[in-house]
Amino acid sequence: MKEQKINEDAFVNPFVFKTDWQTAFADDEFRKVFCSDILEEYILNKRWYGGKASTLKYIEVIDWFRIRSEKNTYYGVLLEVNFKEAFYQHYFMPVAFMAEEELDTNTIIAPVKMGKQDGFLIDALHQEDFRKLLFDKIAGSDKEDKVRFHRGKKLKDREYRSSRFMGVEQSNTSIIYNDAFVLKIFRRIYISTNPDYEISRFLTERMDFKSSPAYLGSINVTLSEGDITLGLMQDLVPNQGDAWKFMLEETDRIFDNLKNKKIKIKDLPDVPLFTRLKLNEVPHEIIDWAGLSIFQRIRTLATRTAEMHIALGSDIHDTAFTPTTYNGDYTVWLKNRLTYQFQNRLNILENNLHKLDGLALELANRFLDHKKEIRKEFLDFDWTKMKSERIRIHGDYHLGQVLVNGDDFFLLDFEGEPESTIRDRKVKQPPLKDVAGMFRSFHYAIYATIFNNSDKYPYEQEDLFRAGELLFHYFVGVFLQTYTETAQGGNLNIGYKKEIDFLLKYCLLEKAVYELGYELNSRPRWAVIPLTGIGSLMGY
Repeated sequence: MKEQKINEDAFVNPFVFKTDWQTAFADDEFRKVFCSDILEEYILNKRWYGGKASTLKYIEVIDWFRIRSEKNTYYGVLLEVNFKEAFYQHYFMPVAFMAEEELDTNTIIAPVKMGKQDGFLIDALHQEDFRKLLFDKIAGSDKEDKVRFHRGKKLKDREYRSSRFMGVEQSNTSIIYNDAFVLKIFRRIYISTNPDYEISRFLTERMDFKSSPAYLGSINVTLSEGDITLGLMQDLVPNQGDAWKFMLEETDRIFDNLKNKKIKIKDLPDVPLFTRLKLNEVPHEIIDWAGLSIFQRIRTLATRTAEMHIALGSDIHDTAFTPTTYNGDYTVWLKNRLTYQFQNRLNILENNLHKLDGLALELANRFLDHKKEIRKEFLDFDWTKMKSERIRIHGDYHLGQVLVNGDDFFLLDFEGEPESTIRDRKVKQPPLKDVAGMFRSFHYAIYATIFNNSDKYPYEQEDLFRAGELLFHYFVGVFLQTYTETAQGGNLNIGYKKEIDFLLKYCLLEKAVYELGYELNSRPRWAVIPLTGIGSLMGY
């Protein structure tokens, strides 16, 4: 269905080019104006553009290719965005030129005249003809110019029927096909295959892993510098939202129970962090407060997490996924990375202290007082004592990366930590780093519930924080017992108790320090969450 007519203002002052559309990106003058006068204004307002916190210096086209349908010629354009802060990012943008009567959208890049033809430059994904073209090429495993389209073994339905955008545009653009598949177009690209593509394809086609959306196809472009992943097609998983939303609802219900069941927080029994707990070992007072079902769901999530790691760590043929031991090279990489990150967070904290007050300020000052001990924790990693193995991991594992599917869960989005380089995301790490990421997410869900409902619960904040820490310990205990049991039952070498506890503490500390930067930059009031986590781990 056509959208409303283009606003009349869109026709004012079109960009005029001598070249026609068929030779546009081969024309120096067109590329120059496209990058400077057209894109610089357009790109700043896009949700997928990740350079908003930096100052744009210039944009250039580093490569391009044509994708043709029977009706139109489209361009895949690879952009390098350079910043005044002396770094750059790469982006992918499919571009179309359309006359007004051909437009499927009123979202345009710019009005232009190409040779003798008037029309508009638009993001090609807004044209149904282009979306159909991508689907047909994946279904046919086509190769065109520098682009390789791959059809996965599980894509049985090869007939295009419909396409639409999935939700609002985020860092990537997702298109739903035939109400059955999702094609994720990566906007921010890297000169290397995307880990999401690598891991999704491996889990589906090598390991037949059932708890993540099945890999159905992909789009990769081959350059002299290496392959770049542009798109990943997967099954559309029926779901009731993500596990973050689910956990917020559950923790709200649990905190409501404090009032409804007239529970005295000070009388609730606690357990030390990392205590392994079977369901029948959770005290009846805690079950009465939180309910049995939340712990059963946590056990299911722990099982799926362990099964993911077993799948990622059980291939002996593909070197990208073969488990490996710890060594000096890994330790140097790890310590360099973490000491740099820690110093960065220290600088951010010192520059933002004026934004903090109350408990957040108190905890921030304690963090600064103990910075030498925290840094020493990171430097005390001794690989010679590690008996477990490293594997490819999810890398950015939290409740928002998990879909709720009835009583079960699906794990998705294997791109890795957004702040890390593409090379770092592919380094084999302890699987317990993912477990630590999920534990930090539990912690966040509990504190977000307290912050977002402060007027709802008739308790002092200090008491709610105490109840929250208690709940966190039990969530961790039940998850850890099930995860350890399942992982070791599947011959995943995660080490014994002492090593597991060391790695969990190490990775939790790393995650909490990582989070501190985000909170201080975007919502300083929430800095209390990672600061509480750090204080608890360090025992101050």
